[in-house]
Amino acid sequence: MPDLQVQIFGTKKSSATRAAERFFKERKVKIHFVDLKERPIARGELQRFVQKFGLNDLLDMEGKAYEQSNLAYLRTTEDGIIARIIDAPDLLKLPLVRGGKVLAVGDDPESWKQMVEQT
Repeated sequence: MPDLQVQIFGTKKSSATRAAERFFKERKVKIHFVDLKERPIARGELQRFVQKFGLNDLLDMEGKAYEQSNLAYLRTTEDGIIARIIDAPDLLKLPLVRGGKVLAVGDDPESWKQMVEQT
């Protein structure tokens, strides 16, 4: 695994984000962590995940932030929702993980294994 590096987008408070970090650290994979509370995800990066999973699969519809955002009741465009996600990362199922060409959303050890195995 000489040059595998994963990018983890999440928050320090998110237990699933910490689980992803632990998973990759145990396998000695280099991690580039982006704390979405300090630095918003780039629109193009977020778009990659939207294209693969669809916007609804990225949203944490069970979370408090989603409930408080009233997104369920708003009539808005996909771009409008993406803009809100960039401003409020708590709306996302965290973490978003990218390793090579493999993308994962939320607590997804199966996809994380694929990232490690692709090298």
